[in-house]
Amino acid sequence: MKWTELAQFDSTKTPENGRFFKETFDRISAEKKERILNAAIVEFAQKGFNAANINHIAKNAGISIGSMYNYFASKEDLYLTIIDYGYQLLESVISRIDLSGGSIFDKFEKLLRAAQEYSRKYPEITHIYIDISTEGLSPLSEKLSRKMETISALFYQSVIEAAKKEGIVHSDTDSKIASFCIDNIIMMVQFAYASQYYAERLNIFTGIDPSQENSEALITGIMNFLRRALGSA
Repeated sequence: MKWTELAQFDSTKTPENGRFFKETFDRISAEKKERILNAAIVEFAQKGFNAANINHIAKNAGISIGSMYNYFASKEDLYLTIIDYGYQLLESVISRIDLSGGSIFDKFEKLLRAAQEYSRKYPEITHIYIDISTEGLSPLSEKLSRKMETISALFYQSVIEAAKKEGIVHSDTDSKIASFCIDNIIMMVQFAYASQYYAERLNIFTGIDPSQENSEALITGIMNFLRRALGSA
């Protein structure tokens, strides 16, 4: 797999803003960065953080282990760099969505479709995200910025509050709890299109198999549920 989006990878973050790699990583070519990150993504996605071997990553990237440690202080820093890269990819997918118009339900449908697109295009990144969300890796997850989650929460809440004022959503809806529920629905959809476990879970509950390209039934069902759950009419 080629990660051609590496040309847009922001490797200019300062340590204070959460950079997990050394300055030397900035100075190598885009092609070399692609090889290193691609090898790391495959290794972490297939084996998880604990079982992944940085020596294997270096070998598969075509560099020495000494060079790898010249770019990253530890396997942990390489892993956190991959997580940050995944956030940037997700941001790039979301940034292409026009959320300026349409109703609250139009916006949520676009986000559901974006979650599907992201997981189908970058399943390995989603596997890594699932891995770091486990309790065993909580010390690592604590080091990550909560920017994405905060942005999502504030976005959902503002959209719901605006819809309440317009009379589209029930006036007594708790926007924070509703935001939490909506975000979890979107996250489960994202997981289902990348993970066999979550795909089977979706199939058990709904009879829908994500691998069979019947995503429209899932989108329609979720949107019907949200309209009935939130709609004031």
